[in-house]
Amino acid sequence: MNEKGYIKIDQYDDKCVAELASHYKEILRLLGEDPQREGLLKSPERIAKAMLFVTNGYDLDPEEILRSALFHEDYKQMVVVKDIEVYSMCEHHMMPFVGKAHVAYIPNGTIVGLSKIPRIVDAYARRLQVQERLTREIKDCIQKTLDPLGVAVVIEAQHMCMSMRGVQKQNAITTTSDFTGAFMNDPKTREEFMHIIGVNLH
Repeated sequence: MNEKGYIKIDQYDDKCVAELASHYKEILRLLGEDPQREGLLKSPERIAKAMLFVTNGYDLDPEEILRSALFHEDYKQMVVVKDIEVYSMCEHHMMPFVGKAHVAYIPNGTIVGLSKIPRIVDAYARRLQVQERLTREIKDCIQKTLDPLGVAVVIEAQHMCMSMRGVQKQNAITTTSDFTGAFMNDPKTREEFMHIIGVNLH
């Protein structure tokens, strides 16, 4: 554990990996592949470890991540962290969606170390997700933990379940947003945020 509330996975539970790998081996067989051929011999274990890594958000406490770096500061202007890379897994088809998150808050006597905002984005994104819930969870975590004057979260993402299957629209981008406080109640504050991140919500 590098920081309070933040876990870097370098080791895996051998029993969990073995159990997952056995299922992936059977999946390969059901798909018509030969799990015993050279290129696939170690694939079940690799897939198991990959899935444990991309879903390691279940082991993280986003609120604790924020609480580990809170500071008292008399600053009441907008704080924006934009273009945060997002990698998540759609819970409907277990396929990735990737994009970027833009997060802002207006402090009310408390600020947070800037690196913690991307960390909580990761903590929620590295779970089985839908983009709408991911947006709300990030917003709610910041609002609850910092009690700021307002929070804004916008996520833009491309969903592989829509690009590679289904309607097969490779260039479609999904945008979700959620706001509290000043960002919800003051159109000028919201417009300033949208201008900073370069997103136009209709």
